[in-house]
Amino acid sequence: MCTKREKWDGWEIQNLVMNKQIVECVPNFSEGRRADVMEAIVEAIRTTPGIKLLDWSHDVNHNRMVVTFVGEPDAVVEGAFHGARKAVELIDLNQHTGEHPRIGAVDVIPFVPVSGITLEECAQLAYRCGKKIWEELKLPVYYYEAAAKTPTRKNLSDVRNIGYEKLKTEVEKPERHPDEGEPRLHPTAGAVVVGARPFLVAFNINLNTPDVKIAKAIANRIREARGGLKNVKALGMELKDRNMAQVSMNLVNCDETPIYRVIELVKAEARRYGVSVAETEIVGLVPLKYLLETTQYYMQLAEFRKEQILEANL
Repeated sequence: MCTKREKWDGWEIQNLVMNKQIVECVPNFSEGRRADVMEAIVEAIRTTPGIKLLDWSHDVNHNRMVVTFVGEPDAVVEGAFHGARKAVELIDLNQHTGEHPRIGAVDVIPFVPVSGITLEECAQLAYRCGKKIWEELKLPVYYYEAAAKTPTRKNLSDVRNIGYEKLKTEVEKPERHPDEGEPRLHPTAGAVVVGARPFLVAFNINLNTPDVKIAKAIANRIREARGGLKNVKALGMELKDRNMAQVSMNLVNCDETPIYRVIELVKAEARRYGVSVAETEIVGLVPLKYLLETTQYYMQLAEFRKEQILEANL
């Protein structure tokens, strides 16, 4: 995983959030190998007036890039559209391969409330963005999470699990019709899933084995949908260039299911197969409180406070 952080100081952050509606957007693009394409997409977002680009990261095995930016509602909708337009221009899914499930060149666009705005209002931003994407790019749109038009599309995995190749032949079925646009895919860019959701942590655990069957078995054990940990979505993937298998997760509520609990369960399941955790990865940004909670657990700190961190007092 390669990550690039944008540097900006605390005064900028304070000025950004003070008395304003602030939204985070975390679009995922189906490109993690061609540097020129990734940089062009990031630049299209970065140069949108009124947004702050915070972070972008990519993975060659997933062949995927995640971009994180914030701003006021109108600016964030424009930034998401500019990124989508550039992805449609430069990415051909017919030539794309990678470990991560996807149905589009710009695969998913979530709007996340940060300050002064509700989840329901972010759903309205999703509808605005989706309508603009269809009308101007002719990219069909599915809505998910808080923006879902039907209960069967609330969960992202239920929308995207079919994959691009199969969706090409099934999009004409009534149950697969897009929420925005005609029942046909864009010839090179597929479709996009747009929605509104609370903050989540994208968290990967890499195992000291290349056996993807073990990673998939562990993912099945820990994911909520299979009776595992609440608020955990998980897939097993192969990292060919690193000779590892990966348990790739979205932790959708770390207040209820902390990161350390996920790590400990994966460790326990890994031992059943005679393997161990080699390393972990956080994709994109993570709230400090979740890292502090994990630090407290592993260091067995008693009554540790955020104020004890030097940088928090500077």
